[in-house]
Order: sequence, then structure tokens, then C-alpha cells
Amino acid sequence: MGGATRPLLRLSLRAVSAERSGGLALHYRPTRQSVGIVHLGLGHFHRAHQAVHVDAALAAGESDWAISAWNLHSRVLPEALAAQDGLYTLLVRSSLGTEPCLLAPIREAGCAAQTPTRLIERLASPATRIVSLSITEKGYCLNAGGALDTNEPALAADLAGAWPPRTALGWLAAGLVTRQARHPTARITLLSCDNLSGNGRALEHALDAFLRLRTQHALADRLPQTASFPNAMVDRIVPASTDADRALAAQLTGFTDACPVVTEPFSQWVIEDRFAAGRPRFESSGVTFSDDVAGWEQMKLRLLNAAHSVIAYLGVLAGWRTVDEAVSQSLVKALLERLWASEAIPALPARLHSRAPAYCAELIVRFSNNTLAHQTAQIAMDGSKKIPLRWLPTMLTLDQRGQPWPVLALALAAWIRCLEAVCSPDAGGPPPRAVSDPLAGALSPLARHSDPAQAVWAVLRSAPGLLALAERPNACAAVAQALATLRAQGPSVSIHRLTGD
Repeated sequence: MGGATRPLLRLSLRAVSAERSGGLALHYRPTRQSVGIVHLGLGHFHRAHQAVHVDAALAAGESDWAISAWNLHSRVLPEALAAQDGLYTLLVRSSLGTEPCLLAPIREAGCAAQTPTRLIERLASPATRIVSLSITEKGYCLNAGGALDTNEPALAADLAGAWPPRTALGWLAAGLVTRQARHPTARITLLSCDNLSGNGRALEHALDAFLRLRTQHALADRLPQTASFPNAMVDRIVPASTDADRALAAQLTGFTDACPVVTEPFSQWVIEDRFAAGRPRFESSGVTFSDDVAGWEQMKLRLLNAAHSVIAYLGVLAGWRTVDEAVSQSLVKALLERLWASEAIPALPARLHSRAPAYCAELIVRFSNNTLAHQTAQIAMDGSKKIPLRWLPTMLTLDQRGQPWPVLALALAAWIRCLEAVCSPDAGGPPPRAVSDPLAGALSPLARHSDPAQAVWAVLRSAPGLLALAERPNACAAVAQALATLRAQGPSVSIHRLTGD
């Protein structure tokens, strides 16, 4: 009989130093790195994107750029990472297999609500030269007009002086107040890594407005001299990790990792080179520095993100649980091709038209990656915040030209249908879960109106970011017709009627 299998070691600095299981090794000594970056919004995307570039810079010999990463409310991931000394496994998946990589740029992980003073100290320290954010679109507390949504409960609490703060803006303001008092000349870069149009400008505007509503005018007046807010565009598909991913990480590395990250080979980061207090040499790891971040951003939002959301809502209705499963359907590929060729690309600025077709061809390849299992339900979250950014500019541009947009009309109808949380005729199986949306409580009853026209008008009128469509009768009529077809015949027939596939 063979001997008992030795239990796997929990991933940690000590475990990695003790053995090199799977051939993995760290390329620098994490304990010799000091923190230079504070990140708000510790999650899968940050660890598969920005942290990868920081890791590459540290491995290339740079120092003082390690990350102190924070969640505002949840302590689950920070505690899991802390138990592993900040180490985690990156699993890069493609049709050729899965490549594991051990990363260590996160030297501290915390929950802001649990240890608020520690985060304030990090934000106030002059050693912190970059604060980056991946807090999703809703984390900026902006309304459809780009102004602060003072009716948002967490923001209202912070404006009233809540402690500890409840929003990223509240934390930034609190940290900058302390920083200004202790180190008035220390400069800092505030770097948004979220899918917002002009995300740097949006963050600067939001923070300035927040400070002025708190009557902290002196600090707001000094922001242009002490802080920079570069615009940036980020792009990498990062699905949620599963138990199977954790098992694979253990198999490939020889360590038990509670929080591995799965991603695709493709990665893109485009940034304005406006850093107030220096930066790592990100260009060495493939980051693009450009004065036309807006162009890259529009291509990503209106081609990739827009297509992702089209797939998500129709996929939830049809029972296609992952992006690759949806794209394996010939009718979905035909729908995406029509979306891009007839709606999204024509609505882009003319300077982007020449490079858009090749970008879309690459998207089909990325969407077809069947090793990622990117859940349509995950992408479908927060539609009332995402749709105005991903679809609305194309809809309004074409509508103003008098041109139809039937693919996006069907997709918008699919979102409304998802809000109903009922099963489509051709989906089979149990009804899909209600999509997660901050406005679901208000919108779902409206979406269930028996009259499609009334349902569409009521939902669009009640979703602040889509009010512009509610005021356009032809737009409402197109979406209502698509909703009626979806209700009667389901997503597959609706797509077939549109594409002829």
C-alpha cells in the first residue's frame, strides 16, 4: 500500500520559501517592499489587472510601489488574503490550457469599516503616491446627469459626517483632510479604474462636489495643485472564481489558495500620463499611455461592454449561463455582428471607424474562450447603472439621425424582461433569478405591466439614466415591440426574426 498523501500547505510566504511546488517562485522579496499605492475596491478585477502590472514592476526591480488594498465593507477577501500574506494565484486560461502565476504585490489587505484609522493613516501618508479605485460605476454616487446623487443613502450619510464613512468619496475626503493637515505639500494621483466615461474627470468632479457640500472649500480649492486625476481605460475579462478554480490552483501549484483569480490572456490598460507624484514603469508590462483615452474608452464601452450586456440579458432569458455558451449559438454571433456593423460602429466618432472591425473580430475570439465560464448573470448585474454608459450613447446618436437600432432595442427589452424575473417560453428549466440591480425594487413592478408599451415607458421614466429614451416616442415604441415579441416567443425566436439566422 502506498503512503498517505501529504496535505497541501496553505499558500503563504513561509510555505513558498519552504518549497517550490509546481515550479512557482516569487521574483522579488515582498517583505522588502513598502506601500506606495492604496487601492479601494479589493476584488477579482483589481487582482487580475492593476495588481498584475504592479507585480511586474516590482519583479523588474522597482520598489516602494506595493499595494495596500481595501474593501469598504466586506472583510471576507481581505481576511483570506491576509491569512496568505497577501499572496494569491493568477490562473490565465485559454484553449491551450491554464498557466498559473504566483503574485505578491498586495502587502496589506483590510476592511475599511473594521479598521478605519488604519486606512486613514495610509491615505494620509506621504509615502502613498497613488490611490486607485475599482468600485464599479455605482460606487461614484453620480446621477444620470453626472452630478452627485445626494438622495443615495450612503452618500447622504457621509455628507452628514458619518463615521466611519460609507462611500469611497467619504474615505477619500477623510484621508485628504488628514493628509492636508500633516503634509500640505504632498502630491498624490487619484486613479479611477472603472467603466465610466472620462473616469478621471468624473472622479475629480465628484470629489470636488463632495468637499464643497461638506463646506471644505479650502481643500477643494487645493485639489488641482496637490492631486491629479488621469483618465484611464481598463479591459480584461475576469469571471468570479469557483470551487473548481480553487481545486485547479491547488493542483497546479501544490498550495491551497482560498482566493485564486481566473482571467483571459488578453489585458489592456490605457492611461493619461498625468501622475502627480511619480508612477511605476507600467509601460514595461504593456500599459499604453495616450492622450486619446476617450477613443479607447468609447470602443471598449460601446463594442465590448455593450456586446457583453446584450449577451447577458438575452442569455439569462434563454438559459445560456456563460458567455461562451451564448456565443457558440450561430444566431448570437449574427446578432453581435449586426450590433457592431449596423449600430455601434456607425455611432462611434469617425476617427475610430478604421480600427473598430479588427477590435470586434478579436472580441468574438475572446467571448468564445470556453475555459473562463464567465456567467451571464454576473454581467447582468447593475443594469440601471451600466446600460446608460454602454448602450445609451449609441441609441441617442442613431435616434437623432433617424436611424433604427433594433439590436439594442431587443437588448433593452431583454433587460426589462429580466426585471420581471419570469421564465421565457424557450428557456426551459426553472425561472431565471431576478437580475441584481440597485433599482430592482422600484423597476420590477413596473416591468410586469401587462401592456408592453406601458411597461417600457414606466421603466425608462423611472431609471434616471434612461429618461432621455422615455421622452422619445419612437424609441419607446421600438423597445415595446421587441418586448412584446420576447414575451410571446422568447429570446431565440426574437433573435432569429431580427437576424434571419
